[in-house]
Amino acid sequence: MYQERLIHAIQKRIGQKKSILEAISQALEISYDAAHRRISMKSKFSIEETVKLAQHFGISMDTTFQGADQVLVKKTKEIKSLTDLADYFDQSIKSFSDYKRSADTTLFYSAKDIPLFYLIESNLLSKFKLYVWSNLLNFEKEETKFESFQVQAPLSLKTQKMRDFYQDISRHEIWNDTTINSTLQQILYFFQSGLLAAETARLLCDNLLELISSVEEKCTAKNEQYKLYYHELLILNNNVLISDTEQMSLFVPYTMLGYFITKDLHTCQNVSDFFQHQLKNSKLLNKAGTRDKKMFFNKMYQKIAFFKNQIEAITEF
Repeated sequence: MYQERLIHAIQKRIGQKKSILEAISQALEISYDAAHRRISMKSKFSIEETVKLAQHFGISMDTTFQGADQVLVKKTKEIKSLTDLADYFDQSIKSFSDYKRSADTTLFYSAKDIPLFYLIESNLLSKFKLYVWSNLLNFEKEETKFESFQVQAPLSLKTQKMRDFYQDISRHEIWNDTTINSTLQQILYFFQSGLLAAETARLLCDNLLELISSVEEKCTAKNEQYKLYYHELLILNNNVLISDTEQMSLFVPYTMLGYFITKDLHTCQNVSDFFQHQLKNSKLLNKAGTRDKKMFFNKMYQKIAFFKNQIEAITEF
């Protein structure tokens, strides 16, 4: 009974037009004859084969064998060191590798904070975010000033791959008035703690202003690959949904950088429907009038200016 359920779930996942014989043969790296024996119930899947098939086709074993109210998830690597952080980015790249780097792949981002992909550049602000993560995730090291913080080369190479992927796909981001708040608060906090020099803090504010300005520049009616939405009421949560014509993956945060990942079709479809509904209730800034678009970005610029003035006032005092 359970083997039949799994085979049915695989067939549903790949579609009726594709050969389940070929799909199972390729997934398990076995012959067509061996795959046929399993499909015809003459042989049973081993535990290892069942897990491998579920992972390969993104099928929730909980949902398939127990019920629709349970979902099987993977989780990203726990981060305790800079090496772990490099592994985290490497794992993230592998999670995206199932999807083509093209406009046929679509990503939805509920941006409670500035999307991660903007903060893994090779500039001062990205280095600062790595410094913040290293402090807040309690890496086993003594506190050092930001100016003494060093970024490892392998880390930069891994983040470059993530940036390249993000730039090549279609992106739908939902922001609100608080999306940049945490980054600004972190700049002020580390400055007040004496771990960030005043001049560096001002430069970070300038970097953030440049980032928001670059977002505004690409937020145009002609840019079909990038769409920015403004939602006044929705409480954003940094959920990420990525999809193409054949599959979907949902990333749900459970710590600052940690995510649960599932390819459960029912769950992903529900989240996709939710995103689509929220987009209808949001303002697409790419096609909004000049007044609405300027009001959104001017709020961002004003916040940055306010925090920069606070830093200057404390410095003068």
